[in-house]
Amino acid sequence: MGFDEMDVDTIWMDGEFVDWDDAQIHVLTHGLHYGSGIFEGARCYETEEGPAIFRWEEHLERLFQSAKPYEMDIGYTKEELTDATVELIQRQDLQSCYIRPISFYGYNSLGVSPKDCPTKTAIAAWPWGTYLGEEALEEGIDVMISTWRKHASSQIPTNAKTTGLYVNSMLAGEEARRNGYAEAIVLNKEGNVAEGPGENIFLVRDDEIYTPGLSESILDGITRDTVITLAEDLGYTVHDNVSISRGELNTADELFFTGSAAEVTPIRKVDNVVIGDGSRGPVTEEIQSRFFDVVERKTDEYDEWFDYV
Repeated sequence: MGFDEMDVDTIWMDGEFVDWDDAQIHVLTHGLHYGSGIFEGARCYETEEGPAIFRWEEHLERLFQSAKPYEMDIGYTKEELTDATVELIQRQDLQSCYIRPISFYGYNSLGVSPKDCPTKTAIAAWPWGTYLGEEALEEGIDVMISTWRKHASSQIPTNAKTTGLYVNSMLAGEEARRNGYAEAIVLNKEGNVAEGPGENIFLVRDDEIYTPGLSESILDGITRDTVITLAEDLGYTVHDNVSISRGELNTADELFFTGSAAEVTPIRKVDNVVIGDGSRGPVTEEIQSRFFDVVERKTDEYDEWFDYV
């Protein structure tokens, strides 16, 4: 669904609420030419107590951490960005939505150095359903191992969520879709499993759970952290600092993706090799069910993860 079909009309931009169609930038904006921006993607869920933003504090913290390697001054406090986000959701009467804060170097000069360019910050929110499709949550998805590798943290910081770096994700994801798959898995430069284009990956073997460590050139995902916590609280042993070889994917009992957009999505095939019995496995199902119980506030636990609108 395109934005024009959605009932959204307002964006917060540099301290003001502006009409959706007026939230524009100059064509010579530094961030457009060099990818010099940082962003976040968070979800707000509909609950009995009203809309609730999931792990907003962690998303904001990562936004500010992402700014550091680029010496970017976001120009607003976390409190100001929170107030703006809450008001944006209220103004558009959204019960559940996806939230996209972004900061980037703006228009002034087009040297590679952004030192004379102002930092621009905007926040948008819109209704956005299941990222990989509603049926994907139950049936799982088919993925391929991309021919594109994830860039190494020695090349560009992988712990910063940088706009330009998502060209890497776009190439991998579109390659997969051209070949008839729903999504890709990206290997790192060593040839070990890194992540999906916009997701972290988990492997289940003998009822224990494994996920690549931060040194594997992955993004330190907030849903990844959520799932590790939920799984451990359910009694599972989680190994969250491992290297996973490409071949281990084929012999896994279960595989699943996590992400703010993807939530918890099972993987049923990798390069047409059936994983487990080719459907959502029992461990994935239990964690996924627990995740949705938490985010939809069907349990009072983990209330500290929510900011109510």
